[in-house]
Amino acid sequence: MAAQAQDRAAESGKARSLRSRRPLPVALYLLTLMLVILIPALIVALVLLNSTNDAQEQVVESLTNATVQAMGQAVDREISGMATTLRVLSSDPSLAGGDLGEFHRRATVALAGTGSYLIGTDANAQQLLNSRVEFGSPLGLSSDAATATRAIERGRPTISGLFFGQVAQTWVYNVWLPLPDEQPVRLLALTQNARDLIPVLQSRELPQGWNAALVDSSNTVIASTTGDEFAIGDTLPMRRNLEDTTSGWTEEQLHGETVVTSEWRSGLTGWRIIAWASASSVKRPLGESLLQLAAWGLVIAVVASLIAVFIAQQLSRSVRGLRLDAQRLGRGEAVFERHYPVAEIDEVSKALVQASRQRQTAERDVRFLMRELAHRSKNQMAVISAMAKQTARGATDVPRYVEGLERRIMGLARSTDLLLAHGRAGVSLRELIDLHLAPFRPQDATRVRIEGADLRINPQGAQILGMAVHELAVNATQYGAFADERGKLTLSWNEDDDQLAMRWRETLSAPLKASERAGFGTTVLRSMVGGALGAKVERHEHADGVEWTIDIPMTALDPAFAAVRPDEQLEERRNQ
Repeated sequence: MAAQAQDRAAESGKARSLRSRRPLPVALYLLTLMLVILIPALIVALVLLNSTNDAQEQVVESLTNATVQAMGQAVDREISGMATTLRVLSSDPSLAGGDLGEFHRRATVALAGTGSYLIGTDANAQQLLNSRVEFGSPLGLSSDAATATRAIERGRPTISGLFFGQVAQTWVYNVWLPLPDEQPVRLLALTQNARDLIPVLQSRELPQGWNAALVDSSNTVIASTTGDEFAIGDTLPMRRNLEDTTSGWTEEQLHGETVVTSEWRSGLTGWRIIAWASASSVKRPLGESLLQLAAWGLVIAVVASLIAVFIAQQLSRSVRGLRLDAQRLGRGEAVFERHYPVAEIDEVSKALVQASRQRQTAERDVRFLMRELAHRSKNQMAVISAMAKQTARGATDVPRYVEGLERRIMGLARSTDLLLAHGRAGVSLRELIDLHLAPFRPQDATRVRIEGADLRINPQGAQILGMAVHELAVNATQYGAFADERGKLTLSWNEDDDQLAMRWRETLSAPLKASERAGFGTTVLRSMVGGALGAKVERHEHADGVEWTIDIPMTALDPAFAAVRPDEQLEERRNQ
């Protein structure tokens, strides 16, 4: 009985304790539930947002560094082109022959419209010619004598810093090329106004708020995107420690404001591209995003938090993808097209893909031109050597030898002009024939008949066929249809069973005089055309003239020999 009484007393005490607790409104429970869900969601959103902004800042840094690098490489290509132009000009025969007046005239014509001017000096940097002024005008010591001396010591092309040219009366820079000691001119230089490099910098668009300047080794501004803030010749008050090779972002003071800077150094010129932007504008997106997240989190609670987390995840993934694409672009790798849910990021991705394709195309073009240059140089040296030997056999004196050799070299040069004009597309066979026959055509146009469908042939075939047509025309002028006042020439060709069948038929008004002498024309047709192109070459003598038949396999003339290589075609298909 006592135990039962104790149990009833305990239950009664519990009941009074429960009645003494105050009931809580549902709003409090809902608020508590909202806080329980919202606070962790906000914390997660803040972490993701911070990570996203870090990734976005890294992307901007990568894009900026890649753009600065692209600017520098564009400047290097400009300088490399000037060095190549110098090498081409240095091979002019008028320079080696000491005819500086003629060399001055040719250089002026060659450089017209390029913005570059040619200077020639002796070993002491005394100017002998300057294409900015008439030949024979009084010239003094070069304003860039120190770089000229260094070029002779190094024995290779040397690029100057920025200096004020006394003849140009503006800020300029030079690319010097030392010549052999036996040359009458010891140094050649291409000089260009510094302001001409401004479009090169502006061809690459930096992120909004960024500026860039090209400076030499003394931090003197050569060109900039800032207009009058840093004019040409000013000293840039940033990145002045040349021993600091840091290429990433660093913070410095500019006009009392903290700026973020990035630079790229050229191994070719020693110049640098320096870009900068206000640190506040670079870091502003993070603070603004945090405020917006807090505001929307308080207003829309759970829904806003979930949306913020979702958006942050999408942005983080997209920005990381852009960062990887920008890094690939900076390394020169192919960037493939991706699709992002944010339109602006998708546009940036497409721009990166387009920039990658343009860069790959430019690099392929450079490789193609270098291969073509090396290949054609070897071919032309072999052809000129053969011409010199064969011309010597038929020459009776030096003037006649020189005249014959020069005439054949000019014929080869006309073929080369067509190759340079058409490049990968191949050379028009009809245009090639018209070009080589033009100097020999008689005034009566009815005496020459040319028949055949136009087609394009590769560079090697164009050179060899051009020389063959040239030599046949020379023979016709000396002994054949063009030497006879009533002589006629018929040149025709057609494609037959994967072969190009050409027929050169000369018709004379008098009987043909037999000749057993094998001249250079015969050598070109039988040895070079027959050997190099695998052609079948035959000569037929008729009572009223001579006929040459040439059957060439179309595979030897296929213009695809100058097209993109198979590995390059595969790469292009992957990029499409």
